[in-house]
Amino acid sequence: MSDLTRRSFLTWTGVGALSVAAMSLAGCGPSASGGDGSLRFAWWGGSDRQRAYLEALDAFTAEHPEIQVAPEFGDYDAYQERMTTQMAARDVPDVFWIPSPAVLTYREAGLYRDLEGAPGLDLSAFTEEQVESFRLAGTLDTLPKSIFSPVLRYNTNFLEDEGVTLPDQLDWDNLAEFLVDYSANNADGRKGTAYGPYHDMPFESFLRQRGEDLWTEDGTLGASVDGVAAWIDWWEKLRRAGATTSVSEQDGIEPAWSQVGDKVLVTFANSNHIVDDAQAFPDYVFDQRDVPAAEDAAAGYHFTYYSRFAMYSGVPDDRVEAAATLMSFNLNSPELLSLVGLSAGAPPNTELLDQYEPDATPDEQKVIAITREINETEQRPRFEAPAGSGSWRDLMIRELEEVTLGEKTVPDAAASFVEAVEGEIAGA
Repeated sequence: MSDLTRRSFLTWTGVGALSVAAMSLAGCGPSASGGDGSLRFAWWGGSDRQRAYLEALDAFTAEHPEIQVAPEFGDYDAYQERMTTQMAARDVPDVFWIPSPAVLTYREAGLYRDLEGAPGLDLSAFTEEQVESFRLAGTLDTLPKSIFSPVLRYNTNFLEDEGVTLPDQLDWDNLAEFLVDYSANNADGRKGTAYGPYHDMPFESFLRQRGEDLWTEDGTLGASVDGVAAWIDWWEKLRRAGATTSVSEQDGIEPAWSQVGDKVLVTFANSNHIVDDAQAFPDYVFDQRDVPAAEDAAAGYHFTYYSRFAMYSGVPDDRVEAAATLMSFNLNSPELLSLVGLSAGAPPNTELLDQYEPDATPDEQKVIAITREINETEQRPRFEAPAGSGSWRDLMIRELEEVTLGEKTVPDAAASFVEAVEGEIAGA
């Protein structure tokens, strides 16, 4: 166990140099509770989310004075760095949020405790079908803390300025045509959108509409070279037509919202992002709708993403009930939801969402509306990113840089991306 260093874990998650068996040693030690015997609870987010959760944890302790909670938080990157160190030291928090690329990586490392029948865990608000959808490979070892989906967000003021509306039936072709026309003809020199093929969830929707999956049930890359190329090509045609901000204008492939939010008409995003992003530009009103759909889109292409959290496998049996009670609070507490809001996504507990809706902010109402709309669609199964694939977004950005610099063709970049991701998964 002493051979599993932070460096080797980073290698394993990035390029798959270590075996799953070796990595699983990181999850075999006892849980290290807070110094006063309190439960450790870890999450990520900015300062507003941190303050909200700290206040919510005070409410939890008031309701359960026998359970003290030691908070651990940081921004998204810092959180992952800390988890890496803690996993290598077998010093994982009792309850923790799971970064999206790491769901199966953490699982293969043995970090999750089976929650089936855990005392203190209240899942009464969920149907059997819902609980079944929470399982990974048939095991209930993670739960969704929030849900969201890919959307197309737009600036309603910019549409009104030009006296135009987005097509009622939005597909990829007519959206591209609309964005090119808007960029060429609007009076303020705005662009249709930011250059955004790095957006992961819209990319996944695009693939699913083609009948492909980003990840397969057996833990491989489901995206074909043709599918990846079609996605990049859609964006490249927009970029070359002047319908997107240039890579230099947006300071790289993956711009900050603050750099482009007042320069573009539409952007692809996750449904929850509007809550925080709209506040960055209070003079504008934003709305959102479902992503474009190809005319021949495969049935069930819609999906709802579960942002998950878990109980550490090393939690001693005599602390499981306390940890499960904290998880139940996260799933079911109206007070917590009233404090943290919907910036991290809508709660999977629809009863809780119904209670919250009358007091939701206008932007949160938009999150709720699209959540309900997409929840009602047909959805075929969606699978999590396999172990070893954690750097796939970086690999995509690398290929996009090559394309925009003119150093690779779109087909070559797509082939290189697929080859690199498949290699990293195989290496894990």
